Amino acid sequence: MKQQSSMQGQIIGNISDLYKVKYKDGYVNCKARGKFKNKNLRPVVGDKVIFDLDKQVITELLPRKNELIRPSICNIDQALIVMSAIEPKFDSYLLDKMISIITFNKIDIIVCFTKLDLLDEGQLININNYINYYQKIGYIVISNTQIDDLHNLLKNKITAVTGQSGVGKSSLLNKLDSNLNLKTDSISYALGRGKHTTKHVELIEIKDCLIADTPGFSSLGFYNMNKQDIRDSIIEFSKHMNDCKYRDCFHIKEDDCIIRQLVDKGIILKSRYDNYLKFIQEKEDVNGKNIRIRAFEK
Repeated sequence: MKQQSSMQGQIIGNISDLYKVKYKDGYVNCKARGKFKNKNLRPVVGDKVIFDLDKQVITELLPRKNELIRPSICNIDQALIVMSAIEPKFDSYLLDKMISIITFNKIDIIVCFTKLDLLDEGQLININNYINYYQKIGYIVISNTQIDDLHNLLKNKITAVTGQSGVGKSSLLNKLDSNLNLKTDSISYALGRGKHTTKHVELIEIKDCLIADTPGFSSLGFYNMNKQDIRDSIIEFSKHMNDCKYRDCFHIKEDDCIIRQLVDKGIILKSRYDNYLKFIQEKEDVNGKNIRIRAFEK
């Protein structure tokens, strides 16, 4: 009788109930063992698994380090947020919202700006102010001309790519691998907007990188996040939390709030604070409380 061949691999694609598993010797299409359904478990792209090579069946799911619900993917190392400096115009609200959601999910962040060459001198100074600030608070920020640097950042990691339609995501990935030849909007990206033709989640192999290709969804939401989670996803706030007068300060209307003082002094970027107030307002509206919060003014 032929002995079972138990192997370890990682799911890189999923269509219906069939999972494409990458392992040391290649690829195999597997189905999931029925016990997962009975335990209300479902394998997702990114899962590290034990599978039976002979029977082509996934027998065990290994522990996940993180998981996104929308899109359904796990074990992501980092997210690459692609932002256009112009056409479409840079949107600090969208960038900060993506940063907060990704930070909450314990995923590292890289921000890549495109189309800097289309800016006039004044516009470039404005964008560079943003770039310098995000770098100062600890995020990796690069431009789409730094392809070698980008490749080094993506190497041997699973990266979810996000950004509005038209910011140049496909062009950026084509620069990483000229053989890829992706068409604009032909693939969709985790947490992104735009035209989405893909109907399943998969990881695209680009050289020694795995890029998350997922169906998009129509709007970004603070899924599974409460107001405390939103507040704590702003890393400047967390850094100064112990300096606040109140132990659980939300930095909205509280007297002598150190965060509001730092915004007033220009130490914390005002757009970051104003966007935070909008996030809290969105959460209040979703919860049906309909509380209006005015953006902090100097």
